[in-house]
Amino acid sequence: MDSALLSRLRSDLLAADYRAATVTALLGETADRARERGVFVPALRALDAREEGPLATICRVFLLGQSVPAAMLDAALPTLGAEGARTLGIVEAEPTGAAAPRLRAALSLNAVAVADAAAAEPVAWWIISDLDDQLRRGPARPDHVMGVGGATRSLIAQAPPAASRLALDLGTGCGIVALHLSLRGGRVIATDISERALLLARANAELNGAAGAIEFRAGSLFAPVADERFDLILSNPPFVITPRTGDGPVYEYRDGGLVGDALAASVVQEGPAHLAPGGTLLCLANWESPWGGNGLQRVTDWIAAAGVPGLAAWVIERDRVDPAQYAETWARDGGARPGSAEFDGLLGAWLDDFAARRVVAVGLGAIRIRRDSGAQPLVHAEQATGALSGAGLGAQLEATFSAGLAAARMSDAEVLATRWVVSDAVSDERIHAPGAEAPQAITLVTDRPIARRVTADPLLAAAVGASDGELTLGQIADALAQLLEVDAAAASEALVSGVRELAWLGMLAPEARAES
Repeated sequence: MDSALLSRLRSDLLAADYRAATVTALLGETADRARERGVFVPALRALDAREEGPLATICRVFLLGQSVPAAMLDAALPTLGAEGARTLGIVEAEPTGAAAPRLRAALSLNAVAVADAAAAEPVAWWIISDLDDQLRRGPARPDHVMGVGGATRSLIAQAPPAASRLALDLGTGCGIVALHLSLRGGRVIATDISERALLLARANAELNGAAGAIEFRAGSLFAPVADERFDLILSNPPFVITPRTGDGPVYEYRDGGLVGDALAASVVQEGPAHLAPGGTLLCLANWESPWGGNGLQRVTDWIAAAGVPGLAAWVIERDRVDPAQYAETWARDGGARPGSAEFDGLLGAWLDDFAARRVVAVGLGAIRIRRDSGAQPLVHAEQATGALSGAGLGAQLEATFSAGLAAARMSDAEVLATRWVVSDAVSDERIHAPGAEAPQAITLVTDRPIARRVTADPLLAAAVGASDGELTLGQIADALAQLLEVDAAAASEALVSGVRELAWLGMLAPEARAES
């Protein structure tokens, strides 16, 4: 896309104050939420009740799918103009045959705000992509470039916030992840197999003033960066498990062209070799659970197959769905509707594909891998479906990863010699029978970084309460053994096990000091 025209568009969007917050203020929260669901009438009524201005016109065209006269777009984008917008490819003439055709959106132009632990507030961007589902007139093209969806927002929110010398956005799509990597101060390389995705990603970097910070390269997986090592790799790859037979549509943004979950396996197996010492790879993925097998164990095996010494990994399965539910989700995503011959054909092809590999469930989640200094690889794989915390999620996940890893790699003696600190997000809930002095049940609760509830016995609950960094776990264990009149060795053994678990839950972390 033309850099000069993008610069003019940027000036006009700034002048119109086109931001996610101002759009919500203009339309009202209820109408804006309805718009995001594809229901436009409340938003159009809100605009009709107001005086027309640049922001309202931009919303009509790019968010609500209305066509407008060229003069109206000239007024909304005075520097770019309607003709410049047509040349840039973001609008097109409505096919009416009129001498002065009305103009409508040819591409999505969204104002988004995305949470990132590297910034104090959600970061505002303008993102050009192919038309969203609710605006598209017909099926998506095979090289459709998505805008900013929920999965991408989740990936960015979970990303480590620390500065990086060199970062990689693997499978950049519209380029939003690369823009967030640019906030971390170093060089950013963004790759994609889709030339159309690279075209729009470059445009978005230019539009948001980040063109100089990001280098775009074409190619599959790690081929474009074969000799480079990165401090941070983020990837939301086309991991959707898609049947390789049948006449269904193939979309580059979601289908990596491999059988089953082989694309996700390739990212996980090849990625660690491209990490610098101490570097992190974070990717979203789907993985299969075959009959008699375990999907999380399969991911653990992928990490082992990377063959890189000292890797540490945290695999979080956020959801597990049956093959029919999975197939329905992605058949709908392509525009097919239940009851149609197209939908039934797609669903059948997916179910045949899963049956051929005896797949009974599909896991959805995130894989975090660090090129650590440990002598032996360590993988912690779990199901964790609780809500993710809001602000600072990436930093909280990194801190929890470090705490869990430290606890796992310590000997029992080292765990006991460490001063542990309870998170300020932890509370306990106690259930008492009327008149009873001791609780019937104690539950430790946290909402950061992932909402968790853990049943604790009085020994563990008391130890957590005493973990303020002043005493070692061994000292706490000895004191509680006397107070509760239990065997000291048994108390120490139980608390070591409990602390290791709670560290992975973000409830406890080692204090910097340790007993000499």
